[in-house]
Amino acid sequence: MYYSNGNYEAFARPRKPAGVDEKTAWFVGSGLASLAGAAFLIRDGQMPGEKITILERLALPGGALDGIKEPKKGFVIRGGREMEDHFECLWDLFRSIPSIEVEGASVLDEFYWLDKEDPNYSLQRATVEQGQDGHTDGLFTLSKKGQKELVKIFLATREEMENKRIDEVFTSEVLSSNFWLYWRTMFAFEEWHSALEMKLYLHRFIHHIGGLPDFSALKFTKYNQYESLVLPLYRWLLDQGVTFRFGTEVTDVDFDIAADRKQATRLHWLAEGAAGSTDLGPDDLLFMTIGSLTENSNSGDQHTPARLDEGPAPAWDLWRRIAAKDPSFGRPDVFGAHIAKTKWESATVTTLDKRIPAYIEKICKRDPFSGKVVTGGIVTVKDSSWLLSWTVNRQPHFKEQSADQIVVWVYSLFVDRPGDYIKKPMQECTGEEITAEWLFHMGVPVEEIPDLAANGATCVPVMMPYVTSFFMPRQAGDRPQVVPAGAVNFAFIGQFAETGRDCIFTTEYSVRTPMEAVYQLVGIDRGVPEVFSSTYDVRKMLAAMSRMRDGQKLKVPGPSFMSKRIERKLKKSQIGVLLTEHKLID
Repeated sequence: MYYSNGNYEAFARPRKPAGVDEKTAWFVGSGLASLAGAAFLIRDGQMPGEKITILERLALPGGALDGIKEPKKGFVIRGGREMEDHFECLWDLFRSIPSIEVEGASVLDEFYWLDKEDPNYSLQRATVEQGQDGHTDGLFTLSKKGQKELVKIFLATREEMENKRIDEVFTSEVLSSNFWLYWRTMFAFEEWHSALEMKLYLHRFIHHIGGLPDFSALKFTKYNQYESLVLPLYRWLLDQGVTFRFGTEVTDVDFDIAADRKQATRLHWLAEGAAGSTDLGPDDLLFMTIGSLTENSNSGDQHTPARLDEGPAPAWDLWRRIAAKDPSFGRPDVFGAHIAKTKWESATVTTLDKRIPAYIEKICKRDPFSGKVVTGGIVTVKDSSWLLSWTVNRQPHFKEQSADQIVVWVYSLFVDRPGDYIKKPMQECTGEEITAEWLFHMGVPVEEIPDLAANGATCVPVMMPYVTSFFMPRQAGDRPQVVPAGAVNFAFIGQFAETGRDCIFTTEYSVRTPMEAVYQLVGIDRGVPEVFSSTYDVRKMLAAMSRMRDGQKLKVPGPSFMSKRIERKLKKSQIGVLLTEHKLID
């Protein structure tokens, strides 16, 4: 396997790999990583779909990319993934998946046209004092010391950031800035999370620093991500003959492990209470999704709080059993044994009363029924005790949604703190109480809140114990390599597999890991798209520097006569052209 850039590799079709007709493939889990891996086996590995089996404990595919209507509860979105131009592997996949919305188009075509016609950006990033303008004004408000702290983490080696918390490398100069407000609420970072992941995110998205304040860096699907991404991919795989076995929990994997060779030899599962298994030979490929950010998710309803489920977690327990068999298979408890630090809660509010959309429109400054971008990303309530954020994507967000309804996604980072209107922690609140807290911060008069919360909306809260588990401080080896050294027929895929090439908590990572796994195990002679190299592009770096300085110009140190002479020299060079172009000097 190798990485590549450019159209020469991007548009090339690889030859059929030798021996692929003798191989079969098994996938553990049916999240985006497994769906993508199966698609790459078929498209690039030219493996018949009939030779691919996907095992899933739940009743439907998609993993964390969900969007469903629960009977007697309502619409549910546990979370959403933001996307951008340079998700190279994701777009490489979806250029080949037919749209179920637009005849003759791919999912990528549909997404591209939508974003061109209706580009995403926010008109109101934050509020205070019950729906008033939060006046972030597009500024990062980083002091010189805060800027230096960011530069320091950016220039540090990965090894220097291992096992460190964010609050060990940043002081209040960063943590009290608008930059941190934008960052933590957009990506769900906490101060006790990994400084290494923070560093990797800075490198990965340096080209989008300027788009953080208004979300112009982001792109969103037309509907929820299950209907817009998972469903077309799932249907295409079914058309190719791929077998899906739902209600099947993989419980263990046997391996034959030697010093320089590792082979998966048997796969064990439970289906409808009965144990099953299959032998695996060298030509039986096994792709394992390990860990899960949505494991043990529990949903409440309008009158019932979501429950924090700290009981047995099948996806994590499977990884623990596998990891006990070889040190190269990772250390799951680094991520999955800290529920107090990895949990947060979200809620899906569906409006039933026409008075509520008027408050949404007042804040986001757009008609929520227009069918176009509404909030353009989350609106963060700066003075919320829960640090509550909410968003309204294009409506309808579900195809079966009524034309007079608006679906709102709400989430909080501090679920243990009492609210400002409802004097209870979010994790103890019913859907009605969460709606009331949200309406309070929307500026609804307090005398109207009880009626609107009870009768003007339905709300489904969801508690997720492991949702930020991949952000826990870590070091090399805590996550297993996609294809561990010596592995002949198995790979790890998903958010807890290590490529060293990208950052986690993205749809791109969920597609990159199986692409690398498939290309290595099948021997596909085509380059895996390289991560966009903005961190090495001086123009992107200067643009980010200018924005994070809030437009403040650079000053050449030294006496005035000397600095002016240096500036004159600079302006006659290409460096000066670049500095002027990015408004760092006049």
